[in-house]
Amino acid sequence: MSRTAHNRGYWKARFWAIWAAAVAIGLMQSPASRAQSQANGAARPQFEVASLKPGQPVPGDKIYINLGSLSHGTLTLTNTSLADCLKYAFGLTSNDQLSGPDWIKSKTVRFDIVAKAPADTPLDQIRLMLQTLLAERFLLALHREPKELSYVALVIGKKGPKLQEAIPDSDASGNKFLIGRIVSNHISMNTLATLFARFTGQTVLDMTGLTASYDLKLEWTPENTPASAAPGRGADAGVSMDGESGPSLFAAVEQQLGLKLEVRKGPVEIIVIDHAERVPAQN
Repeated sequence: MSRTAHNRGYWKARFWAIWAAAVAIGLMQSPASRAQSQANGAARPQFEVASLKPGQPVPGDKIYINLGSLSHGTLTLTNTSLADCLKYAFGLTSNDQLSGPDWIKSKTVRFDIVAKAPADTPLDQIRLMLQTLLAERFLLALHREPKELSYVALVIGKKGPKLQEAIPDSDASGNKFLIGRIVSNHISMNTLATLFARFTGQTVLDMTGLTASYDLKLEWTPENTPASAAPGRGADAGVSMDGESGPSLFAAVEQQLGLKLEVRKGPVEIIVIDHAERVPAQN
């Protein structure tokens, strides 16, 4: 037996031991799902069918935002890092909430995932299914621990939110996520916080307590970006036609959404990847 095969066998055995313990203490689950798991025993929720294959490296230095898409029970993550997959699976918004091998966040190590569940499967259950898929294919070993971090808290403003709930079952085909402009007819606060984290390079945590999805439009002028260079130049980008700058992101969030971004520092729970196979097990 080769050393590589021996090591993979060791981690496979260790993975199942750690997984059993993780299920018992709720390590691999969100708080909302731990009670359900306890009621259902140690069964691991799984997709009906799933494909996980290596993807292509991201070219150049451009920012690549892959939030994943979920439509009628089908989850699609295209050309995504393992870190992005883990963030979707655990509802994280920033790479700072993950610690592990450098390659899990690399632009050169990418994966394509298409996984199917019943059409009415709720997002919390989809996340658990993705946790199972990633754990099995990458032989993940992980744990949680607190870490002192500087972060930005997304909270409700003093005058309350100015948000319109999304129409049930509406799709997100009209979404536009640009630096300086977010338009969506179906977006959660966690996804909004994730976008803010990607655009600002800071850890942004959703602390609004709002659990619905919303129909919203947000426009601002990115920092250090001249009005003439803002995405979608003109009124649609929060930049007046005479070239004057629009509000900053912090100001726009409060003025247009009735929410607030507050800079804070304190302990944040992070996920530490103790082991992950760089080449996933075959489908």
